[in-house]
Amino acid sequence: MKFVKPPKLELYSFLFSMPLISAIINLILFDDRLWKDYKVWIYSIPLIYMIGIPSWYLHVLYANWIEQKYPELNQSRQRVIGKALVLLFVMIPSILIILFVYDHFHILDYQLQIEDLYKGLFVGVGVNIIFETLFEADYVFSKMKQSARERETMNELAVHQDFDTLKNQVNPHFLFNCLNTLSSLIGVDKKRAEVFLNELSKVYRYLLKNNEEGVSTVTQEIRFIESYYKLLQTRYGDAVKLNLQIDKRYDSYLLPSLTLQLLVENAVKHNSLSKNSPLVIDIFTAAANKLVVSNNHQPLTVKAPSTKVGLKNIKTKYALLKQPGFLVMEDDKNFTVVLPLIWNQQLSKI
Repeated sequence: MKFVKPPKLELYSFLFSMPLISAIINLILFDDRLWKDYKVWIYSIPLIYMIGIPSWYLHVLYANWIEQKYPELNQSRQRVIGKALVLLFVMIPSILIILFVYDHFHILDYQLQIEDLYKGLFVGVGVNIIFETLFEADYVFSKMKQSARERETMNELAVHQDFDTLKNQVNPHFLFNCLNTLSSLIGVDKKRAEVFLNELSKVYRYLLKNNEEGVSTVTQEIRFIESYYKLLQTRYGDAVKLNLQIDKRYDSYLLPSLTLQLLVENAVKHNSLSKNSPLVIDIFTAAANKLVVSNNHQPLTVKAPSTKVGLKNIKTKYALLKQPGFLVMEDDKNFTVVLPLIWNQQLSKI
């Protein structure tokens, strides 16, 4: 059995309440002998502790299991009902064990009385209600603080992504190249220059708008990446190719904003590009609500510096959104990232 470290509140509650509980149980067992017979204090109270410690730890294990099974704030009802069953599985058996052990072995001449059962069960139920209410309130408060911290972290990530995106992914060097391209097109092909400027404005408009939001729909991300690809195509020509295969049923699904831009830019940054050996980027939907971004692996002779901030940012956002399934796969031929798509109703439950 894996050891479960008891929460501090439960540990301290046990340490401070057990002397009183032990005294009450011995009062039920021996009445006023508790105050007259020193043997009760020497033998019985330590024995109650010996029985109480494993009973308490079983209580900790059971509560931990219930909290793992129903961890969310909107699952409080199931969690409370589950913890209430500790009366059947831990508390009542513990009281019965104490009474029957004392009766069977005639510890300090004790003989079981039916009223002792009622008194013991009343004490057990009362103690359990008091402490379970306290522990559940502490758990809910802790989860609320955790949710607040996660929201704060999401806001911090949005700020960092805003900075990293504008500085690294669409940085002044990239903007300078785009303006050079635009300047060249104006003198050669004004119509093409107009199209290029239109796509560039779409890219920046999307970046400035969606960087402030946590998630975007698949439709929004695909529209953006199409505009972004046109800029790349104007710059690199046939050295970059983009293939899109998106099932329409996933149009309204969500994913972290700017995810596709980060992945496409990483692919361009870390691979060699040429007309004879183009970089091919495939973006397609797959079963089980997945969006896959894959490109052929054509490593540069001199590798570009990488902090892997983009991948780490995406992974962290999925973790905070509590959406499993983010996966990065790499071999000699391909680099692939699997993105879980989020249904709106899933997100509303977080």
